[in-house]
Amino acid sequence: MRRLVPLLCAAALAGCARPDQQAVDSAAGRNAPKPLALADVAGRWRMRAMNTNGDSLTSYELAARPDTSGWTLTFRNRPPLPVRVVAIAGDSVVTEVGPYPSVLQKNASVRSIRAVNRLHGDSLVGTFRAVYDTRGPDSVLYGRHVGRRSP
Repeated sequence: MRRLVPLLCAAALAGCARPDQQAVDSAAGRNAPKPLALADVAGRWRMRAMNTNGDSLTSYELAARPDTSGWTLTFRNRPPLPVRVVAIAGDSVVTEVGPYPSVLQKNASVRSIRAVNRLHGDSLVGTFRAVYDTRGPDSVLYGRHVGRRSP
């Protein structure tokens, strides 16, 4: 019996340690999303921008490359605007555009638009913050955008 007690204690300790190890493994990211690569986003996207209530604001085309150079955003009947890739982290790519004349407010300029983009299935989705060159209450616009890859 005395020999059996240490064996039972060791088995109990081993059994207790196993679930803890499994929790550590799953906490380490077994189900974590795959990091986003610019090659996953590369292509032309037909995008639609909405305010936070979901009301449509405008549409545009986003041309994304598999690296950080040569990205453009084109509003209808406007020349392409250069897009700067600011950061790539986890499942997101952060971009910035501007300054440029506003397509929403007459006689106003957009100082910058910063957007966070995520690949969600076959859609590109995210949020944006547009800062206008005005000092009034409408100087910042928050919204979201969604797009489909163009053929």
